[in-house]
Amino acid sequence: MAAGEVVKAGPAVIDESQLPEGTVVTHTGRLSVARPYREAEPALPFTPVQLSRLDEALTLASRAAGLAFSVYLGALGTDTRVEAERLHASSEDPSHAVLIAVSPGQRVVEIVTGEEASRRLPDRGLKLVVMALVASFKEGDLIGGLVSGLRMLADQAGTPATH
Repeated sequence: MAAGEVVKAGPAVIDESQLPEGTVVTHTGRLSVARPYREAEPALPFTPVQLSRLDEALTLASRAAGLAFSVYLGALGTDTRVEAERLHASSEDPSHAVLIAVSPGQRVVEIVTGEEASRRLPDRGLKLVVMALVASFKEGDLIGGLVSGLRMLADQAGTPATH
């Protein structure tokens, strides 16, 4: 049990002209403050430096292999393969495109290759890339996994044949 006294201070004199905008003194002497509502900004998965690394890896892999590499990061729905194939089909030239689709929340990695890309990237090599991606992701290195996965894919694809 505690004991104490209630001490009431005399009326405070508040200069309302010095209060910030949106602040008023209520009839009981309490301050009421209104603040503007701000939408919470979603946390981005990558820093600007990491995005730059990913962009550079995508550019270099695409140039070296003559294929259009892309990365999708996000939910893939209930049928992850179908959604990854739909995303791949929406690329500019699906025949020469390679999509790495990653859904961290679902713990899924899908690699989709177009007709020409699949000739140069055998399934066995793609399985090795997926294993390397998953190993990096388990260590919490999403960006490092994607960058090294892109390098592995470009190395496996080699340079495009010239006719």
